[in-house]
Parts: sequence; C-alpha cells; structure tokens
Amino acid sequence: MRLHAKSRSRGGTEMRSSASDATALRPLPSPGDILEQLSTAVLVTDPAGGLLYANIYAEDLFGFPDHAAHLIGRPLLSAGFEEGDARRVNDLVSQVLHGRSWEGTLSTRRVDGSRLLIRARAASLLDRTGEVRGVVIVAREATLGGSRGERDRLRLLERIGERLSHSLELGVTLRQVAETLVPQFADHCLVDLYQGDKLVRRAQLHARGWWPPEGTWAQEGEPVSYPAGHFCEQAISRRETVVVADLSEKEWPAPRQSSLDTCGDVGLRSVIATPLIARGEVLGVISLALSGLTQRDQQHYSVDDGDFLGTIGSRVAIAIDNAMLFEEERRTALAFQTSLLPHDPPAVDGLTVAYKYVPAKPLETHGQGIQTQVGGDWYDIIPLSAGRVGIVIGDVEGRGARAAAIMGQLRAALRAFAQDDKPPAEILRRLDDWVRTLDPTNPDAPGEATDTPTVSCTYLVYDAWSRTLSFANAGHDAPLLITGNEVGQMEIEHKGVLLGVRGKGIPGLPTYREETRYLAPGSALVFYTDGLTDRRHRADGDGHYTEAEALEMLREAVRGAAAGSVEAIAEAAEQAVPGEIDDDMAIVVVRTSAVELSSRERNFPAEPIRVSEARRLANQTFLAWGMEQCQADLACLLVSEVVTNVVLHAAVSPSPRHEFTLDAATADGGTLDDWAGSPFADDFVAPTGRREFTLRLRRGDTAIWVEVFDPDLRLPRIRSAGENDEGGRGLYLVDQLATRWGSRPTQDGKAVWFEIPIKGGVGLP
Repeated sequence: MRLHAKSRSRGGTEMRSSASDATALRPLPSPGDILEQLSTAVLVTDPAGGLLYANIYAEDLFGFPDHAAHLIGRPLLSAGFEEGDARRVNDLVSQVLHGRSWEGTLSTRRVDGSRLLIRARAASLLDRTGEVRGVVIVAREATLGGSRGERDRLRLLERIGERLSHSLELGVTLRQVAETLVPQFADHCLVDLYQGDKLVRRAQLHARGWWPPEGTWAQEGEPVSYPAGHFCEQAISRRETVVVADLSEKEWPAPRQSSLDTCGDVGLRSVIATPLIARGEVLGVISLALSGLTQRDQQHYSVDDGDFLGTIGSRVAIAIDNAMLFEEERRTALAFQTSLLPHDPPAVDGLTVAYKYVPAKPLETHGQGIQTQVGGDWYDIIPLSAGRVGIVIGDVEGRGARAAAIMGQLRAALRAFAQDDKPPAEILRRLDDWVRTLDPTNPDAPGEATDTPTVSCTYLVYDAWSRTLSFANAGHDAPLLITGNEVGQMEIEHKGVLLGVRGKGIPGLPTYREETRYLAPGSALVFYTDGLTDRRHRADGDGHYTEAEALEMLREAVRGAAAGSVEAIAEAAEQAVPGEIDDDMAIVVVRTSAVELSSRERNFPAEPIRVSEARRLANQTFLAWGMEQCQADLACLLVSEVVTNVVLHAAVSPSPRHEFTLDAATADGGTLDDWAGSPFADDFVAPTGRREFTLRLRRGDTAIWVEVFDPDLRLPRIRSAGENDEGGRGLYLVDQLATRWGSRPTQDGKAVWFEIPIKGGVGLP
C-alpha cells in the first residue's frame, strides 16, 4: 500500500514534473507581445518627445494615419492632439522628464474627423542606472468610465469648439463660452482677463438669471484683485487647474468680505479655476462654481471635472488670444481709417453739420471669411472762399486697407483741388483724372496688379448768403432733402459715372455736369453711403431688405426726427434699417440757417477816385457790424490795397482774352475800320473802354469776408518788390495781415477775397 501510495506519489510528482518541463520548453511572451495584447494604449517617447513605440490599441484609439512603426521619430503631437492641447502635451513631457508623474484628459481628432477625449497617465522611462530615457504614456478612451457623463462632456466640448470657431469678436467669444457652460456644467461662470498688469472681469453668467448684488462680486469691466491663497490666484501663479471639491472643508480667502458673504448667501459649494494660457502667456483665469441655484445629482466637482475644464480652458485661451489679436488688428485698421476722416464738424456760417461713421462687423459674421472690416467711405466739410462751404461724400469700391488708403488719398486730393475754387464739375473731372493715375499694385499681394479703383462721389458747394447749392455727381446716391415736414430724395438730373470708370476703356461716357439748387431757410440734406441701405438681413425672416424697402425705412426715420437737431437726424438715419450692416457707412447731415446772413454789395466804376468811396463804404459797414475801430481801420487798409490793384490793372492792361488793342491794330498802317469784319473783331477792345468792379462784404459769426470782382481773367500773385520799387507790396500786406486770402475765377472774370476776424462788438443780426 505504501509502495502503491509511494508509487502514486511518485507518479504524481512525475506528472507535475512533466508539466513543468513542458512549460519550461514553451517560450514566454515577450514584453512587446504583452503590450500588443493590452486593451490600453501605450506610447513611449524619447526625451525630446519623439515617438519610439505605440501598441496596436494606440493605433486604433488615436486613429493614426499610418502604421505606428512608420511614425517612429515623429513628434508626440502627430498622435492627433488638437491645437488647444499642444501646450498641455508639451507640459506633460517636461513635467515627466523632471521626475513627476502626470494625469489628465486630452482631446484628439482622428483622420476621419471624429473627436475623442483621452484619459492619460504618464511616467518616466528609466534605464537600469535610474536615468530618465523617455516618457511612457498609458491612455484609454475617457468615455469608458468617469464620475460624470463623459459622453455629455465630449458633446459639450464639441459645442464649445463650434461656437469658438464662429466669432473673432472677444465679447461674443466670451459670452458664447459662458452660455455653453451655464447651466449644463456650472451655476456660475466668471472670466477675468489681464489688461496690462491688472486683472479685469470681462464676462460672467449665472444660472436662473441670478446676478450678484452691486458691491459684492466684481461686475463686468471692473478690476479684480484676488488675495494670496485664493483658488484663482493659485491657478494663475501655478499655471494649472485648481479644483476645490468642497468649499466647506476649508476657509478660503476672498477679495472682500461682501464677496464672501454673497458666496454664503447663494450657497456656493464647489469651484474649479483654470488659467487661460496662450503662446506661453497667462491671459487670465476662468472659474466655474456649483451652488444652491440648481438641483443636481452631483453637487461637487471632482478631479476629472478639473481635467475637463483644463481642456476647455486651453481652447478658450487660444480663441481669446486670436480674438484679442484680431481686435488689435481691427483697432489699428480703424484708427488708420478714422484718422483719415474728420472728427468734429467745423464751425461754418449758415450751416449746422453732423456726421457719423460706422464700421461694419468683421466679415466672418456674414460667412465671407475672416478679415478686418475697414472700407473706403469718406466725407468732408471744406471751408472755401468768402464763407462758402464744400461738402463731399463718397465711397471707394471694395474693402480692406487698400480701399481705406485710396480714400485717404482722395480726401487729400479733393481738398487741394477745392482750394482752387473751381466749379464742382471741374473738380470731379480733375479727381477722375487723378484716380486713373493711382498705382495699380496690390499691397496685399506685391507684384500682383489690380484694376483702377472706382469711386462714387458727390461734391457740392453751398453759399449761405445766396442760399445756392452747386454740385456735380459721380454715380453716388442722391441725398434726402428735408423741407418742413416733407422728406424726399433731392432731384439729380445728371447722376454721372463713377470716378475711374472712364479709364477702363468704356467709350461714350458723359462728362460731369454741374447743377444748381436753391435751399430754403431751415431745410436739411441727409447724405449717406450705400452701407446704410444695401444688404441688410431681414429682422422678420430670411434674406435681405431690398434697396427700396431700406430707403423707405430711412425716409420714415428721418421724417420722425426732422424737427430735431442735425445730430438727432443722423442718429435716426443710422438706426433706420434694422440688422447688422454688411459694409461700413457714412452719414452727413447739414441744415441751412433759418435767418438771413448780413451782407452788403455795390458796383463802382474802375476809376482811382472810387477807391476812397469803396473804403468809406467798407468802414461804415464794419463798424455797423460791431467791429472795433482799430480792426476796422486795418480791414479798410486791405480793402484799399485790393481795390487799388483792380483799378490800376483795369486802367492800363487789357484782359488776356483781348489780344489786340488800337495801337496793335494800326501798327502796320491799317485803320480800325479795317478790323471791323475781321474774325478777331470780338477780341478787340480799346484801352479806353469803361470797366467796373464790385465790392461785396459778408459778415459771419466770427469773421468778415471782403470780395472784389472785376472782369479781368488774370489772377493776382504776390510780387517780390525791390528796395526802390514804388509798388508791388499791396498783396504782400494782404497776405501778412488777413487771416486768409485768395482769388478764384468767375464766369465774368475773377474775384479777389480776404478774411479778417471780428474782434469785438455784438454787431447787427
């Protein structure tokens, strides 16, 4: 029995020995085989972050575009981590290489476009000597577990990404982030950003419409100062997410006692704060909180929630940084454009003026790509001779910096042309020639040629004393005319072609024509660019308002404000058509004076004896208008110089258009009768022909204008008189003593004018 038992025992031992021998003969799986069979992704990198190994599960999880073996040496970011997580991946490698482990949630986008949340742990890869030789990352799909609904988080993350991609306006970006997180993930969302070295509350949103009482939590636009040890201060200083699972476990410092009291009143329970970091710079901090405002299954945040907010924060930081960069670019572009436009309306006699310039929203809000939205709308009020005023409004076709630059050049060119006091039609002809000489090079694409710019423009000259409006049009919309309670478009017979079109090889285009209108006392004109009436999205449905509908809304709005100030009319015009504008727009409103302006005018024969009469008339008028005697004497001296200049030239010199005098006609022995039937008869004037000049005096609010008209076409110029010359100093005196002076051609000759201020007295109305 014992033998048998022994035999059995021996047999059993033999059987076990045989099994061991069989196992010993079968090779054990290699570490690589074991890793390939794991249902967990394993990645190994070198110290520089280059990929050394990825198992099969990692290929499936991350959706590699190629076999992992072909990606060896590629950066870890080639695993498909989204741009918002690039900084976190770099931080992961840096932290692990310094001997610290890392755990968190990352987001990756696969080749097929799907987005996946990855829960990852990372540790150092050590050799036998203990030296760090790389990084080992173990990852799994976040939706396989977690204390909160990971799939809901993923959908929330996708929704935030979509919203962030729809705007480059900082305010819109922050508001959309807050609206996405509250109330689904938080009861309170606060966003604080740095302005210089100060932290400022830029956005906040609370569940159920609750709002912190004034003087407790900081309001939007107010600075925030977090004390040392505050969870937001820790998030900024440590540059990592801080999770406070239960606020009741520890007493946390607050910016002020009233803020702490409000936390207690609202029942604040749990908080997460994460820094907003982009391009290595801390932009600010975003904090979320749970309170008694809502009833939730989970009343406190966990570490996983902190990782999730960190993932959101990295995306929000990039979106905020992009929005801030875009806003800075847009502010620069708008500052450039507005610096080319007048800021405050000038004081002009007989007119009250108001204008508005409204830039359009960035084009990406209309599905046309992201770009800085500046344009070529322009306007100007130009003081001219003798109190006359030039008014211009126009629009350079196109958008962007080139349109704004052309606009600035146009405004400068037109102001220069306007000083010649030529008729409006001639000014537009010169401006059209000038537009065609512009450099066709595209500054946005050097070496690439562009078409000659085209510009719509209306140029008008208003004389407040005669109430006449002279104008010429180059394809611009007619202004609205307000007369009493009536509002309608001012009639323009010759609309004209756009500036620059005549240079595009189109034959048979009409030239610019001048028109004249009388403006009744108290009437007003409303000028605008097409951004006011074009392509406005309907407030009551899809599509856009037609131009006729927009124009009718504009008329109604202006009619309702017609009795108000010019500023009120401009404001009503701006708000007339609902919806965001698709183009920038300019509005100019001018209203004529309801009272007549003082003036006096008399004709004199061009004789030396009349100089004293003209001076006496001027002196009486100046004193009656409230000018001080010493100032009146100075003004009368200038009147004498200008009138004397006219009389002398009228007495000794023919007009340039009169090529022949009696002496010239009879120099070769002929007689005057011989020239009677000559084709040059109209050009012949005897030097003894009688001439006249006209003295016109005009009183404004702060100055008096003197004009002297005569039939001579030659414009005067300042001469450099020698020491022994008896003349040649009159216009020099006018130039030195008058505020301004000049000359302009008229239909019958020329006008010489000067301006001198009224230094005292109230004067007559």
